[in-house]
Amino acid sequence: MITLQPTTKDKSYEFIHSYHYSNVMPRLNKVYLLATENGKELWTITLWWGTQPLWTINKLFPNDNLKTTDYFEIGKMCFIPECNESNFWSRIMSALIKYLKKEYKQLLFLYTLADGIMGKPWYVYQASNFEYIGSFDTLVYLDTKTGEKIHPRTAKSLCQENARFLWKEKVFWLTYDFMETKQIKKIQGKMFRYVYPLNKRATKILNNAKLKVGKRPKKEDIKWWEMKSWGKTEIDMPEFNMGIKTGYNKDNISRFAT
Repeated sequence: MITLQPTTKDKSYEFIHSYHYSNVMPRLNKVYLLATENGKELWTITLWWGTQPLWTINKLFPNDNLKTTDYFEIGKMCFIPECNESNFWSRIMSALIKYLKKEYKQLLFLYTLADGIMGKPWYVYQASNFEYIGSFDTLVYLDTKTGEKIHPRTAKSLCQENARFLWKEKVFWLTYDFMETKQIKKIQGKMFRYVYPLNKRATKILNNAKLKVGKRPKKEDIKWWEMKSWGKTEIDMPEFNMGIKTGYNKDNISRFAT
């Protein structure tokens, strides 16, 4: 039987840095959980809010005056390599939902994003009865020299360098001439939204909001584009190197390192 219990931030980060494909951490972590079975540590998850916590919930449900205390978002989760049986993720999701219903009775929703730009439609959410509520476009940078994936939020030093390159005070997005000199590409992909209602009130709110989308994403639905100065062109999935710890994401990684 899988058991969930709170853990420390350091313990959770240690687990993530050992087993997750990406060392980059979200900032607004709120809850850290560790799953064990028969005394063995299997899995960790951080629950958090995104960069615009109140905006997110109000954008989803604009007519219900909901607050950040009404939902959690899944931040990072990972498991040890041995846990690869077909039903492991469903068991974990079931344990997580039961835990939240018991320990956080005020919560209405568990919200999460599947990282389509990493080729993940996340079938586990579909199998665990999360409601798929659509997608949105997202942009990342790719350092073609190393394969490092750079989120625009962690590109501050690059933007500062780009501004000096143009003799400007500030830029908020890297310009194409600067990216060419740095051998950086701008990649567009998809993020897929899922939400799980944790009680009857949440189910009613979700139904009234009419957010449900009929067709759930599959691998073949995921696409990527390289953004050019003149437009964009469809490409195969980029080869991201997520193990880099000393590149443009080093400040984030060192801040959360144990």
